[in-house]
Amino acid sequence: QVQLSESGGGLVQAGGSLGLSCAASGNIFYINVMAWYRQAPGKQRDLVATITSGGRTNYADSVKGRFTISRDNAKNTVYLQMNSLKPEDTAVYYCNADVLSHGRAANYDYWGQGTQVTVSS
Repeated sequence: QVQLSESGGGLVQAGGSLGLSCAASGNIFYINVMAWYRQAPGKQRDLVATITSGGRTNYADSVKGRFTISRDNAKNTVYLQMNSLKPEDTAVYYCNADVLSHGRAANYDYWGQGTQVTVSS
């Protein structure tokens, strides 16, 4: 089994910054893609950013130029630095990891418990 533990959410004023982190632990042989998603009240869960094991990144248009995803492969940890935050960035942010575990033949998708980010205007 694999666990994803997130931290770093909170309340910030518009224009401010927050950093999120997510550490994966457990039965891990290899982590392929790690990602951040977010879900605002009453809305679907949307992709925010992804990063491959080689460091290739991809961002939603709404966060390009403001958010930066990074990862530390040695620590099985992914980060999301959020700058120039807007009220519309308010959501629960979820970490996601595509993991190959020891003894398994296929990858499996794991999710964190979510961390609240609230941006006040």
